[in-house]
Amino acid sequence: MSGFLPYGRQTIEDDDVAAVAEALRADFLTTGPMVEAFEAAFAQKVGAQHAIAVSNGTATLHLAMLALGIGAKNENGGDVCVVPSVTFLSTANCARFVGAEVVFADVDRDSGLMTPDTLARALDRARDKRVKAILPVHLRGDVCDLPALKAMASAAGATLVEDAPHALGSIATFDGVAHPVGDGAFSSFASFSFHPVKTLATGEGGMLTTNDPELAARARRLRSHGMVRPADADPWWYEMPELGFNYRIPDVLCALGLSQLKKLDRFVARRRELAALYARLLPERAPRARLAASPAHSDPALHLLTVLIDFEAEGVSRRTVVESLKAEGIGSQVHYIPVHRQPYYAGRYGIADLPGADAWYARCLTLPLYPAMTDGDVERVVDALAKILG
Repeated sequence: MSGFLPYGRQTIEDDDVAAVAEALRADFLTTGPMVEAFEAAFAQKVGAQHAIAVSNGTATLHLAMLALGIGAKNENGGDVCVVPSVTFLSTANCARFVGAEVVFADVDRDSGLMTPDTLARALDRARDKRVKAILPVHLRGDVCDLPALKAMASAAGATLVEDAPHALGSIATFDGVAHPVGDGAFSSFASFSFHPVKTLATGEGGMLTTNDPELAARARRLRSHGMVRPADADPWWYEMPELGFNYRIPDVLCALGLSQLKKLDRFVARRRELAALYARLLPERAPRARLAASPAHSDPALHLLTVLIDFEAEGVSRRTVVESLKAEGIGSQVHYIPVHRQPYYAGRYGIADLPGADAWYARCLTLPLYPAMTDGDVERVVDALAKILG
């Protein structure tokens, strides 16, 4: 058996190391020119007008909520954000960080995505509440139906914030027009993460993109304590008109991000090749595990390779499959435990009836996918899964 295959990992090459070493020898370790260079290159890559680099992916969502002014309360109650239940905790938590409440939307049972239908049902449950933001998650890298979701958000008086850490490099085609995720055509903000298992890695880090210059300026202020430096003031003078946070990202991480960004097309191409090989081999060798569904409009650069297995029908527990794969030197993961069932949210709101989210969770399993994998690695994973499932 060859080496262990994790479900995801970074691809760090010699030129990445050299870029970081060069940044370490430069004058600025943080708040320097590499930050602006990374932002400019990233905005150009995804087709957005503005990009704001921050310390991690969760910080992007928090800043988006702050920049949009979400969380206000008055005699009619507080702001509400609609979040799909199948996501990482931070999507919902960012609403709570600013004092907003959360209404959980169900997802399609086979793709894990928020859909116009599941959003409509969530909005119906929130019909007496002040919905201010809707946060679709491009789960695994597949893109939600953004035009439909935007129209529904606008009708509800809300804005759309794309939670897109899985979808850097993904493209969606609507009405014959191809849109890179993050281009801002349908949302106020799109949020990205550069955690090591993501498509582009900086260790920790994140990026917000937007086409609104005022939102971009406010997010930049709030990432650095809310400070401003008036143009006509003394050179040492600064003011804090509103409370902000320290969500700055160091230059050394942006140097790594810039180096990685130059390889994004290669990383994306290899991910698509590996996903296509899984799509060919699974029906042939392990038909009891089928790939998660992908919408027709979505051309994903998959961050996660997720299969759906009816564990109950197979007479085997997911834990047994996970442990058996590990014994074969293969890592796996579950994305995600539905957030509406987490103790904090269940205690606050009760447990909503979200059958799609529950059906997704009951069957999902994430298999290895990262650019350094070989075709033989994919065959090894599929054959091991076939053996385990009989």
